[in-house]
Amino acid sequence: MTLKPELYTRRKMLKTLGVSVAAVPMLAFLGCNSDTVSSTDTTSDTDTSTGTDTSTDTGDTTTTNDSDYVSGTTALITDDFPDDSIFETSTACVLALTEATTEGPCYFQADSDEDISDGLTGLPMMLCLQLIDSDCNPLANYEISVWHCDTSGIYSGDTSSSSDSSRFAGDFCTGGDAEAEASTWYRGSLITDSSGRVNFKTHFPGWYSGRTIHIHFKVANNNNDYVISQFCFTDAFAKEICTTHSDYKSRGEQDTTLASIDNVFGSDYEQFILNTAQNSDGTLLAYHTIQIS
Repeated sequence: MTLKPELYTRRKMLKTLGVSVAAVPMLAFLGCNSDTVSSTDTTSDTDTSTGTDTSTDTGDTTTTNDSDYVSGTTALITDDFPDDSIFETSTACVLALTEATTEGPCYFQADSDEDISDGLTGLPMMLCLQLIDSDCNPLANYEISVWHCDTSGIYSGDTSSSSDSSRFAGDFCTGGDAEAEASTWYRGSLITDSSGRVNFKTHFPGWYSGRTIHIHFKVANNNNDYVISQFCFTDAFAKEICTTHSDYKSRGEQDTTLASIDNVFGSDYEQFILNTAQNSDGTLLAYHTIQIS
């Protein structure tokens, strides 16, 4: 899977600018800190010390990747999804029920297979979730939906095939970006298997002003919502990716962290943090258990 030339050009331009076009409307809606932290870290093609061919257009820049993680499409995910042992904590059922948080204004239903990236690029990520009941037994045949923004902090907005789009806030989520409005990337729904598992292939999300990096999710069965909530990442991990990975570091660190009290997670944020690990193929694994009554 590769980006169409015009798609890549538009996204490269957004990342070079260092600020999501969605940032302004997000600020107005959330009423959060308006200071946006951004930086650029690029290597010019005219730098002869690197051995770069200087006969090319000197207006172009090449972004270096200082991260240990790979950059590209989800085709770079070549490892198998991990087995259920990643969710094991102890022999006793010690988990607390997953707390609900706000749905946010950028939800709409979108069907998908396991890959929800729609061919975009970034830090490829496995997102593995397991659904269990209050006795820690796996729950099969439940629908788990996820949605998150792209690496530039923009949500997709093509609701034309959605049966549940009445709560979608339009330009507030897409920033009026025509490409986003014609897309359903980074949205999907899957049915849990006999182990209560769903596995998505996606990318590490970007950030927009006023929120820490996060992923929305919803658990439903027979059109009944059981929990609507969000997951996040540790401040240290988010900083690492936002300052070293080529697809994120042009925008720099997020302006809102868990430590600075994100307005959704508050001070009780630890339960919402995704577990992370690096796969042997250089992609990211993120996983968490969801427990409902």
